[in-house]
Amino acid sequence: MKNTEKSPSENVQKENGISRRDVLFGMGAAASLAYAGAASAAMSGHDHSKHTAQKPDVLNATNVCLDKGQRCIAHCLVSFTEGDTELADCAMKTHEMQEICGAFSYLLASNSSYVKEYSAICEKVCKDCAKECRKHEKHLECKACAEACDDIVAAIQLHLS
Repeated sequence: MKNTEKSPSENVQKENGISRRDVLFGMGAAASLAYAGAASAAMSGHDHSKHTAQKPDVLNATNVCLDKGQRCIAHCLVSFTEGDTELADCAMKTHEMQEICGAFSYLLASNSSYVKEYSAICEKVCKDCAKECRKHEKHLECKACAEACDDIVAAIQLHLS
């Protein structure tokens, strides 16, 4: 004998007029359309020139400086925990540089129309940071941060001035 009773989920599916199979089929179709849309955006005729930073040397110098600045601040914080506050001004200038260079890095990576204008601010902040870090060149982290700031200034002057 055959069981002719339907399960509760089959009754709900029948009442709503849509089955799990229909839902899965619809999701597959939607995914296919989304993929086709992404593929068509990458077709020839699409402008890829905006996908890559137009000033890669400046962007690289900025990102290296961000890394060196983080190491400098970490070094300053260790000194603070040991009771030495000699590096307080260095930490403040480096922290300021970090914020400005972080924004500058984003503007460079996104080929913002504000890169040239913002580069003047970044250049000034990096000069100030390098000047302060040079006072503490006996600390490797401070020296590396100063040199990285000098590199950004040189890159800006070479590529954006």
